[in-house]
Amino acid sequence: MGSCIICGTSVEGHICETHQQDVVFEFRGTNADQLTPGRFYRGTVDGYAEFGVFVDIADRVTGLLHRSELDQRLESLDWEAGDAVFVQVKNVRDNGNIDLGWSIRQSEREFRGTLIDDPEEEFALLKENVEDDDEDDDGPVRQTVGQVSDGSEGDAPRRAGQTGSPADDGDSAPEEAEAEAEAQAEAEAETADRGDSDDVSDSGGSGGAAVVETEAQTDGEQSSVELAQVTVEALEDRVGTDVRIEGAVADIRQTSGPTVFALRDETGVVDCAAFKKAGVRAYPEVEEGDLVRLDGEVRRRRGELQIETEALDLLEDDEHAAVSERMADALTEQARPDDLAPLAEDPAVDAVIDDVREAATAIRRAVLEDRPVVVRHNATVDGYVGGVAIERATLPLVHEQHGAADAEYHYFDRRPLEDGVYDMQDATQDVTGMLDNRERHDENLPLFVFVAAGATRESMDGFDLLSVYDADRVVVDATEADPEVGDTVDTLVSPSLTDTDDTTTASAIAATVAAHVDEDVRAEIGHLPAVSFWENTPESYVDLAADAGYDADATREIREAIALEAYYQSYEDKRELIADLLFPETEDERGLAGHVSEQFRTKLDAEIETAEANLEHRDVDGVDVAVLDTDAFAHRYEFPPTNLLLDELFRRHRDDADVVVGLAADELYLRSTTALDVRAVAATAAEAAPDAGLHAKSTREGRLEFLSGERRAVLDAVLDAVADTA
Repeated sequence: MGSCIICGTSVEGHICETHQQDVVFEFRGTNADQLTPGRFYRGTVDGYAEFGVFVDIADRVTGLLHRSELDQRLESLDWEAGDAVFVQVKNVRDNGNIDLGWSIRQSEREFRGTLIDDPEEEFALLKENVEDDDEDDDGPVRQTVGQVSDGSEGDAPRRAGQTGSPADDGDSAPEEAEAEAEAQAEAEAETADRGDSDDVSDSGGSGGAAVVETEAQTDGEQSSVELAQVTVEALEDRVGTDVRIEGAVADIRQTSGPTVFALRDETGVVDCAAFKKAGVRAYPEVEEGDLVRLDGEVRRRRGELQIETEALDLLEDDEHAAVSERMADALTEQARPDDLAPLAEDPAVDAVIDDVREAATAIRRAVLEDRPVVVRHNATVDGYVGGVAIERATLPLVHEQHGAADAEYHYFDRRPLEDGVYDMQDATQDVTGMLDNRERHDENLPLFVFVAAGATRESMDGFDLLSVYDADRVVVDATEADPEVGDTVDTLVSPSLTDTDDTTTASAIAATVAAHVDEDVRAEIGHLPAVSFWENTPESYVDLAADAGYDADATREIREAIALEAYYQSYEDKRELIADLLFPETEDERGLAGHVSEQFRTKLDAEIETAEANLEHRDVDGVDVAVLDTDAFAHRYEFPPTNLLLDELFRRHRDDADVVVGLAADELYLRSTTALDVRAVAATAAEAAPDAGLHAKSTREGRLEFLSGERRAVLDAVLDAVADTA
C-alpha cells in the first residue's frame, strides 16, 4: 500500500481516484488503448489541421485536440511543432483515434505532481523515483530520495543529491548530532512503514526509491560563513556554491517532495526548493508577495538552475524598504523604452513624447510584474482604434512573459466605456471584478489604461475608488484635460496640458505609446492614426497609412465600419471582429470593412435626411443656431447614436450654423464652430432655469443633463448662455 501524494489517503500506488485530474502523467506506452481517459497528459505539438491540433502523447501515440475544445480561435494559437503542451484524454475510440480536451494548465508547475504512466507497471510511478537528478554527489551519509536529513525547519535540510553545508566542519555539538540521529531514525522508520513498494535499494531500481550519498548536515544557520549576495542573473556562474539572494516570493508550489518557492529579484526568477518532509509545506509563514532573504546552494536540476534552500527569512522594516525600492527602481528601468521616436510628424504628439514614454513604461512594467493590463476606452472610433493599438503591442509581451496559450485572457482585457466618462458604475464594476480575481485566482491588481476617456473631472469619482485599492491608472487622451485628473492618476498624456495649440486624436497618441511598448508592432499599426481622423487627416499620417498599404478610401471604410460595430454591443470588446477590420490577413477580411461601411453609410444617410428636414434654425443675438429635437426626429435605439448623428450634422451645416443643438427628453448636446466652455454654459443657464437641475454631464461630448419637466426653459436658457459665451 502507498499513500496519495495529494491527500495522503491509503491507495494502491501514489494517487487516489479523487485526485487523478490534479496531477499530470507522462505516458511511456506504445498504444492508444493503454491510455486512461480522464487523465491529463504531457504531449508535444505534432502539427495543425483545419479542424484542430495533433498532439503526440508518445512516440507512436497521437491524438486530436479539436478546435471546438479550444478556449480561443485556432488561428490565434502560437504553438509550434515540438512545443510541450498539456491535454486531457477524453476518449479512446475503437479504431484507436484519441479525442483530446483542452487543459487550462499549460505548465508542469501548475499541476500538483507528475506521475509516470507506464503500462508495464501495475501503478503509476512518481517521476522523481524514475528520473534521478542530473548530478549525484558522494558523501558518507546514505539517504533515501525524498527523506529528511534532519528535522529542523530553520535549517531547511537538504534533499537527496545535495552536498553538505560549507559551515559543517565536523565539530557539531553533541546535542546537534543527537537531534540529527533522531531525525534520521524517524525518516528510516517512516520509509520502512511504506511497504515493499518503497523499500530502500542500493541500486535505485524501479522496485524502490533511489539511494544517493550526501554529506552529514549541521544544525543551525551558517552564521560563521559570510555568503556572497548575488542576483538571479549571476547564478549561472555560481553552480555548486552557496549564495544569498534577496527578492519577492512570486509563487509557492507544494510538490510531493519539497516546497518550491519561485523567487524574483530585479534581474529574474529562480526556483528554490525547501524540504521539511515529503509533501509537507516548508516555511509556512512565508506567503506569495513577501520579500525574503534566502541562503542556499545553486544546483542544476534537469537542465534548470535551482537553489537548494538552507535558510529563508522574511525581511522587515529598513531591510524590507531597501529591497522593495531597489526592485522597483530596477524594474522601472528595465521597462523603460530606450529611444523615443513618434510614428510620424505630429507636433501635438511631440509635445507629450516624454509622457508617452512614461505610459509605455507603466504598461511594460505591469506585464513584467504579472499584473493584468485593463484598457478602458471610449466606445467610439477614436477609442477603439487607440485601445486596439495598445492591445496589439501588449499581447506579444504577455505571451513572452507567461508562455501559456490562454495568458492573454488572464493578463489583458479591453473594455469600452459609454461617453468616455469613467463613472462610479464603471469603477464599481472594475473594482468588484479585480477583487474577485484576487480572492479566487490570486491575481495581482491590474493597471488601468484609459484611452480617449477619463481626462475630464467627470471621471474623478471613479478614479478615487480605484485609488482606494492602489490600482495604477494611466490616461491617454487628446481632449481638453482637467489638471486635477493629472494629480489623481499616475500618468496623464494630453497635449492640452502643454504649451502647444496643435491638436491630434487619442488614437495617434495611443499608437505612439504602443510603438514604445513593443517596437516590433510599429509597422503593423502605422495606418491606425489615419483611421481615427474623421476629417483633415495630417499628411504625415496619410503617408504612413499609404506605406502600410491603405489609401484614403481604405482608411475611410475601416473608420466607418468600426463606427457601426462600436454601436452594437457597445460594452463588448469584439476583439476578433475589430482585429479583422483593422488588420485583415485574407482577401475576405480585406473586403469586410467595405461591406460594413456600406451599411454605415446607408443607415447614417437615412437618419441625416430625416434630421435635416426637421432642423429648426434660430438667430440668438446674432448667433446662428440649428436645433434638432432628437426625441421626435431620430430613432433613439437604432444606429446612428446621437453623438455621431450630431457630429455629422455639424460637419454638413457649420457653414450656415454656428451652433448645432440636439435636444432630448432630459439631455442636450452642443456642437460649435468656436470653443465652448460647456461647464460655463451649464452654470450660466442654471441660473436662468434654477428648477431644472441643469449640469454638465460630459464636457467631452458637450452633453448637459436636466429635469425633463423643464425642457423648454432649459433650451432657452442654454441658447442665451451660448450666445453670451460665443
